[in-house]
Amino acid sequence: MTVRTRFAPSPTGFIHLGNIRSALYPWAFARSQGGTFILRIEDTDLERSSQAAVDVILEGMAWLGLDHDEGPHYQMQRMDRYKEVLRQMQERDLVYPCYMSVAELDALRERQMANKEKPRYDGTWRPEPGKTLPPVPAGVQPVLRFRNPVGGSVAWDDKVKGRIEISNDELDDLVIARPDGTPTYNFCVVVDDIDMRITHVVRGDDHVNNTPRQINIFRALGQEPPVYAHLPTVLNERGEKMSKRNGAKPVTQFRDEGYLADAVVNYLARLGWSHGDAEIFSREQFLQWFSLDHLGKSAAQFDEAKLRWVNAQHMKAMPDSELAPLVEKHLRARGIEPDQRLAQLCGLLKDRCDTTVALADWAARFYLPVKPSDEDLAKHITEGVRPALSMLARMLEGVAWEKAAIAESIKEVLRATGLKMPQLAMPVRVLVLGTAQTPSLDAVLELLPREVVLQRLAKS
Repeated sequence: MTVRTRFAPSPTGFIHLGNIRSALYPWAFARSQGGTFILRIEDTDLERSSQAAVDVILEGMAWLGLDHDEGPHYQMQRMDRYKEVLRQMQERDLVYPCYMSVAELDALRERQMANKEKPRYDGTWRPEPGKTLPPVPAGVQPVLRFRNPVGGSVAWDDKVKGRIEISNDELDDLVIARPDGTPTYNFCVVVDDIDMRITHVVRGDDHVNNTPRQINIFRALGQEPPVYAHLPTVLNERGEKMSKRNGAKPVTQFRDEGYLADAVVNYLARLGWSHGDAEIFSREQFLQWFSLDHLGKSAAQFDEAKLRWVNAQHMKAMPDSELAPLVEKHLRARGIEPDQRLAQLCGLLKDRCDTTVALADWAARFYLPVKPSDEDLAKHITEGVRPALSMLARMLEGVAWEKAAIAESIKEVLRATGLKMPQLAMPVRVLVLGTAQTPSLDAVLELLPREVVLQRLAKS
């Protein structure tokens, strides 16, 4: 059997990390099994769906490298296919028209709740042998309801939750077509999964209640349902369900804030799956290790501080030549034109940064004028250190502009003045880069033009 998985988001809001995890796992499973990963956009909610939300889905998946083999398929473009299957179901007596109005249905539910019964459709319009149906009301377009099996149960072995079994008597007859003939969600999903030959459905556990209904429709259509894995919810940092309403950011915002795609994939993978104690791993390792058997059973909580730490580890391990183009985008967005120094700057500065935006903040100091704070100037540029700064400037005028020669000049000034390294280095850093904390001073100075260093030291 060739594994075929899918990600089927609804473009009714900007996709966030909790949503995209439901793309990561089926993508990883398909890739790890040599299978096929399909993207399907479930856009039948016309009032709430938007092209902007579709764009964020496509952009976010492309950024994270969650490439799809087929699609994107759009449900609204498949309406003729759904209606064809509805006609076949009508011919096979698998569905029936129901003329119960919304007001009648509401009244029925109120009576049931008053009697402490589960609110559900009572089968008034379901044809049965020997049953007399109510007279058809004039001018009313019916919905189509699916004939759910009576008696017995529907069960499946969930790859996350284990064995789940629901009595068919708990399920009423599902509306699968509205009065205007448009099909409903649970029906469309089944037709799509059949047509796209989906073998494994990996999705959020908010779909668990839909699953028995969908399985019964699969079987009514003569098909076996796929394997299901229902993922526990991702919670935000306050312990609430992650959602746009609760402040979740669109996934593309993490790209804009300077996170690496591989780091986000690494972090997301650990939000509900594990491989021993491995915290930091490459995309290749993830695909090598991934299986549906190690998905977590409890809700995972998003922690942006942990994500930043994971991102920092990936930045440290990333070749400077690959990091530089990402930093360059941020610099160009600020009107800064970087030069050939950028990869070397990334290597020098990345250990103290947790995002490429933070790295761009540091790199910008090498391309823009700096303005030390009055507080730093007062603290570090004292009368006692000014002669040493002047001496260093004179020595740097004539040395070869490379790290070893610059380091020797600094040592010579220390020997001549009796100062300790921090007493000289911190004032130089303040003048040259506007901050008292930088990487090794000789490495910093080497990556600045000599004339810039001398000009800034002269301001002492």
